[in-house]
Amino acid sequence: MSEATAAPQRSVTDLPKAHLHLHFTGSMRVETVRDLAEQHGIRLPAALTHDWPPHLEAADDRGWFRFQRLYDSARACVRGEADMRRIVREAALDDGAEGSRWLELQIDPTSYAPFVGGITPAIEIVLDEARVVSAQPGAAQVGVIVAASRMRHPLEARTLARVAARYAGSGPGAVVGFGLSNDERRGVTAEFGPAFAIADRAGLALLPHAGELLGAQAVAETLDSLRPDRLGHGVRSVEDPAVLDRVVAAGVALEVCPGSNVALGVYEDAQEVPLRQLLAAGATVALGADDPVIFGSRLAQQYATAREVHGMDDAGLAELALGSLRASRAPSDVVAAAVSDVEAWLRG
Repeated sequence: MSEATAAPQRSVTDLPKAHLHLHFTGSMRVETVRDLAEQHGIRLPAALTHDWPPHLEAADDRGWFRFQRLYDSARACVRGEADMRRIVREAALDDGAEGSRWLELQIDPTSYAPFVGGITPAIEIVLDEARVVSAQPGAAQVGVIVAASRMRHPLEARTLARVAARYAGSGPGAVVGFGLSNDERRGVTAEFGPAFAIADRAGLALLPHAGELLGAQAVAETLDSLRPDRLGHGVRSVEDPAVLDRVVAAGVALEVCPGSNVALGVYEDAQEVPLRQLLAAGATVALGADDPVIFGSRLAQQYATAREVHGMDDAGLAELALGSLRASRAPSDVVAAAVSDVEAWLRG
């Protein structure tokens, strides 16, 4: 089947898939941010009101600083349990509407702990709502990734890893992975190794960010220090074929987020995102939306970009969906049912 004849035939929203790269605050609908801001008497910057989505301009410190400032503004609107539950619920429903059977929602609970009595209550609120909404028709089932921040001391990462380990599991409403997020140009990757060792002993997936703002050397250092199962982003591993070969040989899946890559100026436009090169090298790729509240696009748009910009036919899109499911920590029955439905999507 040729790309020209296959491309327009099947809906990307109907394609069963898993969403493996979505941040808690970043998952919010912009309407929800505005509503919470009004409830709590918070004034939002224009980029989250009438000038949305924002133009971040560059991949240098100015571009990242503006992204972080806007992200912090959205996060400041989350002031308690009801807000947190709303975010989880809407993320699951929005992903389900776009064909996601399984969502791994990433959260650094330290940001919300002051409003709910601590880190442990913050995690428990998210896990409880994940269990509740996962049983709702039309919602994606939700596992949770607890993430440490590179901007904080590595000892704090160990604390988070221990808390994450306490709630480790394999189904909806369980902690399924441990991550490391925020500006990858900050901190020393190897110093987070002990935290990842704690998570590894608990059976959690190891899911650090690497290879977006920094190049292939950062990917190599992350492979050496943290032994990841997946990499958040990882796109710049293509800059060194030897590093990309290591990624492929180790079976490390890449959570590629084309919309955020372009918005942050990592690539000039969507055509430059090296999706085809990664797939041609044999890498497992799972498309992700990263932070829709800032970047203005959700998961289905990433698949549409793969089709419209990178020329992928329906068989190629199906392979991306299968890669996301197989790289996930979804229960085996969820994966099996979704894989069967991907095959049906491709047939019909």
